[in-house]
Amino acid sequence: MALRIEPRREVTWAARLLAPIAAVLLTLVFGGALFWTLGFDPLATLYAFFIGPVTGLYGLTELLVKAVPLIIIAAGLSVGFRANIWNIGAEGQLTMGAIAAAGVGLFAPQGLHGLLLPLMFLAALLAGMAWAGIAAFLRARFGTNEILVTLMLTYIAGLLLSWLVRGPWRDPMGFNFPQTALMPPAGTLSPLDPRFRVTASVWFALLVLGLLWLFVSRSFAGYRLAVGGAAPRAARYVGFSEKGAIWTGLLVGGAAAGVAGFYEVAGPLGQLSAVISPGYGFTAIIVAFVGRLHPAGILLGGLFLALTYVGGEAVQVSFGIPAHITRVFQGLLLFFLLASEFFTSWRITRSGA
Repeated sequence: MALRIEPRREVTWAARLLAPIAAVLLTLVFGGALFWTLGFDPLATLYAFFIGPVTGLYGLTELLVKAVPLIIIAAGLSVGFRANIWNIGAEGQLTMGAIAAAGVGLFAPQGLHGLLLPLMFLAALLAGMAWAGIAAFLRARFGTNEILVTLMLTYIAGLLLSWLVRGPWRDPMGFNFPQTALMPPAGTLSPLDPRFRVTASVWFALLVLGLLWLFVSRSFAGYRLAVGGAAPRAARYVGFSEKGAIWTGLLVGGAAAGVAGFYEVAGPLGQLSAVISPGYGFTAIIVAFVGRLHPAGILLGGLFLALTYVGGEAVQVSFGIPAHITRVFQGLLLFFLLASEFFTSWRITRSGA
Protein backbone atom coordinates (compact mmCIF):
# COMPACT_ATOMS: atom_id res chain seq x y z
CA MET A 1 0.00 0.00 0.00
CA ALA A 2 1.25 3.48 -0.90
CA LEU A 3 0.39 6.78 0.69
CA ARG A 4 -1.05 9.59 -1.38
CA ILE A 5 -1.67 13.26 -0.61
CA GLU A 6 -4.88 14.66 -2.03
CA PRO A 7 -6.84 17.89 -1.48
CA ARG A 8 -9.91 17.85 0.72
CA ARG A 9 -13.14 18.40 -1.17
CA GLU A 10 -14.42 20.85 1.39
CA VAL A 11 -12.73 22.81 4.20
CA THR A 12 -15.19 23.92 6.86
CA TRP A 13 -14.95 27.23 8.70
CA ALA A 14 -14.61 25.30 11.96
CA ALA A 15 -11.50 23.52 10.65
CA ARG A 16 -9.96 26.83 9.60
CA LEU A 17 -10.72 28.31 13.01
CA LEU A 18 -9.35 25.34 14.93
CA ALA A 19 -6.09 25.14 12.95
CA PRO A 20 -4.31 28.06 14.71
CA ILE A 21 -5.77 26.99 18.07
CA ALA A 22 -4.33 23.49 17.58
CA ALA A 23 -0.98 25.05 16.62
CA VAL A 24 -0.90 27.06 19.85
CA LEU A 25 -1.79 24.02 21.99
CA LEU A 26 0.86 21.86 20.33
CA THR A 27 3.39 24.64 20.86
CA LEU A 28 2.62 24.63 24.58
CA VAL A 29 2.91 20.85 24.80
CA PHE A 30 6.22 20.64 22.96
CA GLY A 31 7.50 23.74 24.73
CA GLY A 32 6.81 22.07 28.07
CA ALA A 33 8.62 18.95 26.87
CA LEU A 34 11.58 21.12 25.89
CA PHE A 35 11.74 22.66 29.37
CA TRP A 36 11.59 19.16 30.88
CA THR A 37 14.52 17.94 28.76
CA LEU A 38 16.50 20.98 29.96
CA GLY A 39 15.93 19.90 33.55
CA PHE A 40 13.19 22.34 34.54
CA ASP A 41 9.72 21.71 35.89
CA PRO A 42 7.58 22.08 32.74
CA LEU A 43 4.49 23.33 34.57
CA ALA A 44 6.42 25.90 36.59
CA THR A 45 8.32 27.18 33.57
CA LEU A 46 5.23 27.33 31.37
CA TYR A 47 3.45 29.25 34.12
CA ALA A 48 6.38 31.66 34.39
CA PHE A 49 6.48 32.00 30.60
CA PHE A 50 2.81 32.48 29.73
CA ILE A 51 0.89 33.40 32.88
CA GLY A 52 3.22 34.96 35.44
CA PRO A 53 4.19 37.97 33.29
CA VAL A 54 0.58 39.14 32.92
CA THR A 55 -0.58 38.71 36.50
CA GLY A 56 0.42 42.28 37.33
CA LEU A 57 -0.31 45.67 35.79
CA TYR A 58 3.32 46.26 34.78
CA GLY A 59 3.45 42.96 32.88
CA LEU A 60 0.20 43.75 31.08
CA THR A 61 1.50 47.13 29.96
CA GLU A 62 4.76 45.57 28.75
CA LEU A 63 2.67 43.08 26.81
CA LEU A 64 0.97 45.99 25.05
CA VAL A 65 4.32 47.69 24.37
CA LYS A 66 5.51 44.61 22.49
CA ALA A 67 2.15 43.81 20.88
CA VAL A 68 1.71 47.21 19.23
CA PRO A 69 4.50 46.90 16.60
CA LEU A 70 3.53 43.29 15.90
CA ILE A 71 -0.11 44.22 15.29
CA ILE A 72 0.68 47.26 13.14
CA ILE A 73 3.17 45.38 10.96
CA ALA A 74 1.04 42.23 10.66
CA ALA A 75 -1.97 44.30 9.60
CA GLY A 76 0.08 45.93 6.85
CA LEU A 77 1.62 42.66 5.68
CA SER A 78 -1.76 40.93 5.55
CA VAL A 79 -2.86 43.26 2.74
CA GLY A 80 -0.11 41.95 0.48
CA PHE A 81 -0.39 38.37 1.69
CA ARG A 82 -4.01 38.30 0.55
CA ALA A 83 -2.79 38.93 -2.99
CA ASN A 84 0.11 36.45 -2.70
CA ILE A 85 2.61 39.32 -2.46
CA TRP A 86 5.18 38.05 0.03
CA ASN A 87 6.88 40.89 1.86
CA ILE A 88 9.41 39.15 4.13
CA GLY A 89 11.46 42.29 4.77
CA ALA A 90 9.30 44.19 7.26
CA GLU A 91 12.21 44.11 9.70
CA GLY A 92 14.29 46.19 7.28
CA GLN A 93 11.38 48.52 6.58
CA LEU A 94 10.91 49.02 10.33
CA THR A 95 14.63 49.81 10.61
CA MET A 96 14.47 52.38 7.83
CA GLY A 97 11.39 53.96 9.40
CA ALA A 98 13.19 54.20 12.72
CA ILE A 99 16.25 55.75 11.04
CA ALA A 100 14.12 58.35 9.25
CA ALA A 101 12.16 59.22 12.38
CA ALA A 102 15.35 59.54 14.43
CA GLY A 103 16.98 61.68 11.75
CA VAL A 104 14.10 64.15 11.82
CA GLY A 105 13.95 64.10 15.63
CA LEU A 106 17.65 64.73 16.07
CA PHE A 107 18.37 67.21 13.29
CA ALA A 108 15.16 69.13 12.59
CA PRO A 109 15.43 72.91 13.13
CA GLN A 110 14.23 74.10 16.52
CA GLY A 111 11.48 76.16 14.93
CA LEU A 112 9.75 72.95 13.81
CA HIS A 113 9.53 71.40 17.25
CA GLY A 114 5.79 72.00 17.40
CA LEU A 115 5.42 69.75 14.37
CA LEU A 116 8.22 67.37 15.24
CA LEU A 117 6.17 64.27 16.04
CA PRO A 118 3.99 64.53 12.90
CA LEU A 119 7.12 65.05 10.78
CA MET A 120 8.83 62.06 12.38
CA PHE A 121 5.71 59.96 11.74
CA LEU A 122 5.55 61.04 8.10
CA ALA A 123 9.28 60.46 7.55
CA ALA A 124 9.06 56.96 8.99
CA LEU A 125 6.01 56.09 6.90
CA LEU A 126 7.64 57.31 3.67
CA ALA A 127 10.95 55.59 4.47
CA GLY A 128 9.22 52.25 5.03
CA MET A 129 7.25 52.67 1.81
CA ALA A 130 10.36 53.64 -0.15
CA TRP A 131 12.31 50.62 1.11
CA ALA A 132 9.45 48.29 0.16
CA GLY A 133 9.03 50.21 -3.08
CA ILE A 134 12.43 48.97 -4.27
CA ALA A 135 11.11 45.41 -4.19
CA ALA A 136 7.82 46.52 -5.77
CA PHE A 137 9.61 48.19 -8.69
CA LEU A 138 11.88 45.20 -9.30
CA ARG A 139 8.95 42.75 -9.14
CA ALA A 140 6.67 44.85 -11.36
CA ARG A 141 9.37 45.82 -13.87
CA PHE A 142 11.63 42.76 -14.04
CA GLY A 143 9.63 39.99 -12.38
CA THR A 144 12.12 39.50 -9.56
CA ASN A 145 11.20 37.50 -6.47
CA GLU A 146 10.01 39.91 -3.76
CA ILE A 147 10.80 37.37 -1.03
CA LEU A 148 14.52 37.47 -1.82
CA VAL A 149 14.65 41.20 -2.51
CA THR A 150 12.84 42.27 0.67
CA LEU A 151 14.91 39.85 2.75
CA MET A 152 18.23 41.09 1.34
CA LEU A 153 17.16 44.71 1.82
CA THR A 154 16.63 43.90 5.50
CA TYR A 155 20.32 43.17 5.94
CA ILE A 156 21.29 46.34 4.08
CA ALA A 157 19.07 48.39 6.40
CA GLY A 158 20.65 46.70 9.40
CA LEU A 159 24.14 47.55 8.19
CA LEU A 160 23.12 51.16 7.58
CA LEU A 161 21.73 51.38 11.10
CA SER A 162 24.91 49.90 12.55
CA TRP A 163 27.08 52.39 10.66
CA LEU A 164 25.00 55.38 11.77
CA VAL A 165 24.90 54.57 15.49
CA ARG A 166 28.61 53.67 15.54
CA GLY A 167 29.64 56.56 13.33
CA PRO A 168 28.12 59.93 12.43
CA TRP A 169 25.05 59.68 14.68
CA ARG A 170 26.69 58.19 17.76
CA ASP A 171 26.02 60.12 20.95
CA PRO A 172 29.32 61.76 22.02
CA MET A 173 28.09 61.61 25.61
CA GLY A 174 26.98 57.99 25.36
CA PHE A 175 30.12 56.32 26.79
CA ASN A 176 30.92 54.86 23.36
CA PHE A 177 27.72 52.78 23.20
CA PRO A 178 26.30 52.30 19.67
CA GLN A 179 23.34 54.62 20.08
CA THR A 180 22.21 58.14 19.31
CA ALA A 181 21.33 60.85 21.76
CA LEU A 182 17.84 60.75 23.24
CA MET A 183 15.05 62.26 21.20
CA PRO A 184 14.14 65.80 22.29
CA PRO A 185 11.02 66.12 24.48
CA ALA A 186 9.02 67.43 21.50
CA GLY A 187 9.92 64.25 19.60
CA THR A 188 8.90 61.82 22.32
CA LEU A 189 5.49 60.28 22.94
CA SER A 190 4.26 60.71 26.49
CA PRO A 191 3.23 57.47 28.22
CA LEU A 192 -0.43 57.01 29.03
CA ASP A 193 0.63 56.52 32.66
CA PRO A 194 3.98 57.82 33.94
CA ARG A 195 4.56 54.55 35.78
CA PHE A 196 4.63 52.50 32.57
CA ARG A 197 6.07 52.65 29.04
CA VAL A 198 2.87 52.16 27.04
CA THR A 199 1.93 55.13 24.83
CA ALA A 200 -0.92 56.24 22.57
CA SER A 201 0.45 53.83 19.95
CA VAL A 202 -2.05 51.35 21.43
CA TRP A 203 -4.92 53.41 20.02
CA PHE A 204 -3.16 53.69 16.68
CA ALA A 205 -2.81 49.90 16.49
CA LEU A 206 -6.56 49.53 17.04
CA LEU A 207 -7.19 52.19 14.38
CA VAL A 208 -5.03 50.24 11.93
CA LEU A 209 -7.04 47.08 12.60
CA GLY A 210 -10.25 49.02 11.99
CA LEU A 211 -8.92 50.37 8.71
CA LEU A 212 -7.81 46.88 7.71
CA TRP A 213 -11.33 45.56 8.33
CA LEU A 214 -12.82 48.33 6.20
CA PHE A 215 -10.30 47.71 3.43
CA VAL A 216 -10.81 43.95 3.39
CA SER A 217 -14.55 43.81 3.93
CA ARG A 218 -15.95 47.03 2.52
CA SER A 219 -13.67 48.27 -0.28
CA PHE A 220 -13.43 47.32 -3.93
CA ALA A 221 -9.63 47.56 -3.76
CA GLY A 222 -9.60 44.91 -1.04
CA TYR A 223 -11.85 42.71 -3.17
CA ARG A 224 -9.50 43.05 -6.15
CA LEU A 225 -6.51 42.01 -4.03
CA ALA A 226 -8.37 38.99 -2.67
CA VAL A 227 -9.42 37.90 -6.16
CA GLY A 228 -5.90 38.40 -7.46
CA GLY A 229 -4.51 36.18 -4.72
CA ALA A 230 -7.13 33.44 -5.01
CA ALA A 231 -7.48 33.35 -8.81
CA PRO A 232 -4.76 35.28 -10.67
CA ARG A 233 -6.00 34.24 -14.11
CA ALA A 234 -9.55 35.32 -13.34
CA ALA A 235 -8.25 38.64 -12.02
CA ARG A 236 -6.30 39.28 -15.22
CA TYR A 237 -9.32 38.26 -17.32
CA VAL A 238 -11.58 40.88 -15.74
CA GLY A 239 -8.88 43.54 -16.02
CA PHE A 240 -7.55 43.73 -12.47
CA SER A 241 -4.01 45.11 -12.53
CA GLU A 242 -1.35 42.68 -11.31
CA LYS A 243 1.21 45.46 -11.05
CA GLY A 244 -1.24 47.53 -9.03
CA ALA A 245 -1.63 44.66 -6.57
CA ILE A 246 2.17 44.35 -6.27
CA TRP A 247 2.62 48.04 -5.54
CA THR A 248 -0.32 48.18 -3.13
CA GLY A 249 0.66 45.06 -1.18
CA LEU A 250 4.30 46.02 -0.75
CA LEU A 251 3.80 49.75 -0.10
CA VAL A 252 1.11 49.21 2.52
CA GLY A 253 3.29 46.65 4.32
CA GLY A 254 6.30 48.96 4.14
CA ALA A 255 4.33 51.92 5.44
CA ALA A 256 3.04 49.92 8.42
CA ALA A 257 6.52 48.67 9.27
CA GLY A 258 7.97 52.17 8.99
CA VAL A 259 5.33 53.55 11.35
CA ALA A 260 6.16 50.77 13.81
CA GLY A 261 9.76 51.98 13.69
CA PHE A 262 8.59 55.50 14.50
CA TYR A 263 6.69 54.30 17.55
CA GLU A 264 9.77 52.47 18.83
CA VAL A 265 12.03 55.52 18.46
CA ALA A 266 9.54 58.06 19.78
CA GLY A 267 8.07 55.75 22.39
CA PRO A 268 9.59 53.11 24.66
CA LEU A 269 13.18 53.41 23.37
CA GLY A 270 13.41 57.15 22.90
CA GLN A 271 16.55 56.88 20.76
CA LEU A 272 18.11 54.93 17.93
CA SER A 273 20.34 52.02 18.90
CA ALA A 274 22.09 49.13 17.16
CA VAL A 275 19.20 46.83 18.14
CA ILE A 276 16.05 48.79 17.42
CA SER A 277 13.89 45.66 17.18
CA PRO A 278 14.09 42.16 18.66
CA GLY A 279 12.73 40.78 15.40
CA TYR A 280 9.24 42.32 15.28
CA GLY A 281 9.26 42.38 11.47
CA PHE A 282 9.80 38.64 11.20
CA THR A 283 7.52 37.73 14.10
CA ALA A 284 4.72 39.80 12.56
CA ILE A 285 4.64 37.33 9.66
CA ILE A 286 3.67 34.61 12.14
CA VAL A 287 1.12 36.97 13.71
CA ALA A 288 -0.52 37.55 10.33
CA PHE A 289 -0.93 33.83 9.66
CA VAL A 290 -1.91 32.87 13.20
CA GLY A 291 -4.63 35.50 12.83
CA ARG A 292 -5.59 34.13 9.39
CA LEU A 293 -5.09 37.63 7.92
CA HIS A 294 -8.20 38.83 9.76
CA PRO A 295 -8.12 41.94 12.00
CA ALA A 296 -9.55 40.16 15.05
CA GLY A 297 -7.19 37.23 14.58
CA ILE A 298 -4.22 39.58 14.16
CA LEU A 299 -5.13 41.28 17.44
CA LEU A 300 -5.17 37.95 19.30
CA GLY A 301 -2.09 36.67 17.48
CA GLY A 302 -0.20 39.87 18.25
CA LEU A 303 -0.98 39.58 21.95
CA PHE A 304 0.08 35.93 22.03
CA LEU A 305 3.37 36.49 20.20
CA ALA A 306 4.07 39.53 22.37
CA LEU A 307 3.63 37.24 25.35
CA THR A 308 6.50 35.09 24.05
CA TYR A 309 8.79 38.12 24.28
CA VAL A 310 7.64 39.05 27.78
CA GLY A 311 7.70 35.41 28.88
CA GLY A 312 11.21 34.90 27.49
CA GLU A 313 12.46 37.75 29.66
CA ALA A 314 10.59 36.36 32.68
CA VAL A 315 12.07 32.84 32.51
CA GLN A 316 15.51 34.31 31.97
CA VAL A 317 15.19 36.14 35.29
CA SER A 318 13.42 33.35 37.18
CA PHE A 319 15.19 30.23 35.86
CA GLY A 320 18.30 31.48 34.08
CA ILE A 321 17.02 30.21 30.73
CA PRO A 322 18.41 32.29 27.82
CA ALA A 323 15.89 34.78 26.48
CA HIS A 324 16.44 33.26 23.02
CA ILE A 325 13.94 30.60 24.11
CA THR A 326 11.45 33.13 22.70
CA ARG A 327 12.67 32.33 19.18
CA VAL A 328 12.29 28.61 19.88
CA PHE A 329 8.63 29.05 20.85
CA GLN A 330 8.01 31.25 17.82
CA GLY A 331 9.63 28.64 15.58
CA LEU A 332 7.53 25.86 17.13
CA LEU A 333 4.39 27.91 16.60
CA LEU A 334 5.25 28.55 12.95
CA PHE A 335 6.01 24.87 12.36
CA PHE A 336 2.75 23.66 13.90
CA LEU A 337 0.81 26.41 12.17
CA LEU A 338 2.10 25.26 8.79
CA ALA A 339 1.38 21.64 9.69
CA SER A 340 -2.17 22.43 10.80
CA GLU A 341 -2.77 24.45 7.64
CA PHE A 342 -1.54 21.53 5.55
CA PHE A 343 -3.84 19.00 7.21
CA THR A 344 -6.73 21.45 7.00
CA SER A 345 -6.50 21.62 3.19
CA TRP A 346 -5.02 18.18 2.41
CA ARG A 347 -5.33 14.63 3.61
CA ILE A 348 -3.19 11.52 3.40
CA THR A 349 -4.86 8.42 1.99
CA ARG A 350 -3.80 4.93 1.09
CA SER A 351 -3.79 3.72 -2.46
CA GLY A 352 -2.94 0.47 -4.13
CA ALA A 353 0.76 -0.04 -5.02
